[in-house]
Amino acid sequence: MMSQSLFDSEHSIDLNKWHKLQDSLSLVTKMAIILVDYKGVPVTKHSHCQSFCQSVRQDQNLSKYCQKCDSHAGLEAARLNKPYIYLCHFNIVDIAIPIIFNNQYIGAIMAGQIKLRDEATAPLEQIITRPAHLNDLDILPINKEHYNNLPLLTYEEVESIADMLFHMSTYIVGEMIHKNVAIDMYKNALSGEIDQSTLETLKDRSLQAFQEGLSSALREKEGKQSLAMTSPQSVLQPALDYIYTHKNENYTLQEMASICHISSSYFSRLFTREMGENFSMFVAKLKIEWAKELIITTNLSITQIGEQLGFYDAGYFIKTFKKFETVTPAIYREIITQKRLPHKKR
Repeated sequence: MMSQSLFDSEHSIDLNKWHKLQDSLSLVTKMAIILVDYKGVPVTKHSHCQSFCQSVRQDQNLSKYCQKCDSHAGLEAARLNKPYIYLCHFNIVDIAIPIIFNNQYIGAIMAGQIKLRDEATAPLEQIITRPAHLNDLDILPINKEHYNNLPLLTYEEVESIADMLFHMSTYIVGEMIHKNVAIDMYKNALSGEIDQSTLETLKDRSLQAFQEGLSSALREKEGKQSLAMTSPQSVLQPALDYIYTHKNENYTLQEMASICHISSSYFSRLFTREMGENFSMFVAKLKIEWAKELIITTNLSITQIGEQLGFYDAGYFIKTFKKFETVTPAIYREIITQKRLPHKKR
């Protein structure tokens, strides 16, 4: 599978060479750096991981939130097609730099583990939050002194480093992958997977054209392969599951974000993007659709239907229903009933 081989040193990136470069970049930028795949799983070891973050990532209960940060931030960076600067679940500044090859997101370079000198002037989004029982720093296996000793940079410095890493990684990773993919394609061509007439038309072209031609020929023969990505909707799934199984409750955006272990701002933005409308509008429309179903299929009173869907104020239920259907629930039921009555013969 392509998703498995792109970080395989035999097929694409020489991870030993990459790690030497990664160490050098870490020293220059004063940031910890690691390479992760599209799921947020580390592909390399951390370069100069801060002591505080080492203790967090070694803890079984806390490390999974680090991986979630890496995964979600990488996807966000891929969507934006540029570095994404954000706050991790400990409010530490991190950067996700997307690695995109053939229009496919294959992973990200994660840099950061620093704090801002000018935090107040550069509000950033906290992409993941931890459950309440993991928020008490006094009982967690971490060192507050290590936290206070994290490197300090200005937001302008962070932006400059992010831009530099993005352009550098795009070039370096692209060169590594193209070179090795071209070698693999050439081997396939020699083994007969691409006919000789195709090779003849390519032999006098530049290396880049040769790579592009071989890539096109292989795609035609083998079909396009799609790289599996974590769907953003899967991030929202715990909230969607809760909404659909607790029709009688009223829930806030903050509560649903907490269920998904992401920040309220990130939940709001992701929900609107993936569902096509904001959270409150989506829930209101959904509850009115459920109300219409109960009106049609049951003999419950309008008040009872409203209560089953969390509308404990009958007046508010009627007002909300009319907002979407232009008529009251009672008139809606009357219209549906009239439509169902058999027409009398004249």
